[in-house]
Amino acid sequence: MSRAFRPVDPKSLPHLVAGALAATPSAGRALRVAVDGAPPAEPTAFAQSLAASLRALGRDTTIVRAESFWRDASLRLEYGREDVESFLTWLDERALRREVLDPLGPDGSGIYLPSMRDPETNRATREPPRRAAAGAVVIVSGSLLLGLGLPFDVTIHLAMSPGARARRIDAACRWTLEAFDRYDADVSPAAAADIAIRIDDPAHPAIG
Repeated sequence: MSRAFRPVDPKSLPHLVAGALAATPSAGRALRVAVDGAPPAEPTAFAQSLAASLRALGRDTTIVRAESFWRDASLRLEYGREDVESFLTWLDERALRREVLDPLGPDGSGIYLPSMRDPETNRATREPPRRAAAGAVVIVSGSLLLGLGLPFDVTIHLAMSPGARARRIDAACRWTLEAFDRYDADVSPAAAADIAIRIDDPAHPAIG
């Protein structure tokens, strides 16, 4: 079933989404939010603007970059640096669940790990665990986050057409385009997400 989208001013977009998140009940625990999108959609940049709006509303907010929970390079790159099949499984979803999402869940301790591994150096970040404040928002930003059964409370997908992705992606990452086309076909993230935002033209987004 297709969803209806309506145009929204790009400057007001983070405030609009932040208001929706602030109104989402979380029973006193942290709200676990996914901001999902291909690299040209800049999910972490949107997560940062969203976090700023949430903090303005008095909500303690942290961003966890999904890239810091990628698998060890020896596993990610076992079949080469541009293997599409491997790229689809770069995220260590078990680690993300174990270290972040489950501890922030209904029966969790509230203590989570903000990062595990530097994706560039492949070394452990050694960032200390944190305790989420009651009513905090923890945003996981990155790509290919949906369709894995991860226990997010709210999912946001930054949708782009294949053509827009191809126009805006860095040349060094063009080999990943096939993976995102397959993700669209297999997961339908724009339909599966709680909130979908079309950003083929960042100056004219639409929300649904």
